Amino acid sequence: MKTITAGFALTGSFCTFERAIKQIEYLISKGVNILPIMSFNASDIDTRFGKAEDFVSRLEKLTGNKVIKTIEDAEPIGPKNLIDILVILPCTGNTLAKLAAGIYDTPVTLAAKSHLRNQKSVVIGVSSNDSLSASAKNIGALLNYKHYYFVPMTQDAPEKKPFSIVCDFERVYDTMMLALEEKQIEPIIF
Repeated sequence: MKTITAGFALTGSFCTFERAIKQIEYLISKGVNILPIMSFNASDIDTRFGKAEDFVSRLEKLTGNKVIKTIEDAEPIGPKNLIDILVILPCTGNTLAKLAAGIYDTPVTLAAKSHLRNQKSVVIGVSSNDSLSASAKNIGALLNYKHYYFVPMTQDAPEKKPFSIVCDFERVYDTMMLALEEKQIEPIIF
């Protein structure tokens, strides 16, 4: 079997970065080559969950590839056919909205646009506190777009955050394998 190269894009749901990195480690253990991509916020903002430069350095060391963190560096993904699949995990409400509206003004959204020109799959791992409110329409829109596939998701602490959804990080690999066959894993919501 041919080695799979996956673009793995992190957006600003900083509290889930450790879980996302754990999935990158798992994908690497399965023989997947990872091309790391980060949104401007993910690669530039220090938070209580860690320093941006530490996450960038860690991803580069783990994957052996330079993090794509500019629009200029994301643009060649499609024309050079650099990846087989793109995983956006965590995917924030902001990124969902931009993808649904066709706005490509970050390294992650431009990576998606560039990759989609080759009619290849994009896997979305939602992590957003407004998924069941303002972002719900964008999830619905992307579910109807060709080549978008979702990691199964569930409410995240519904008592404290009634509109929050987070994907099941443990299902990323399975979602990705089916998306490579242009199939959506089920159930999407559990």
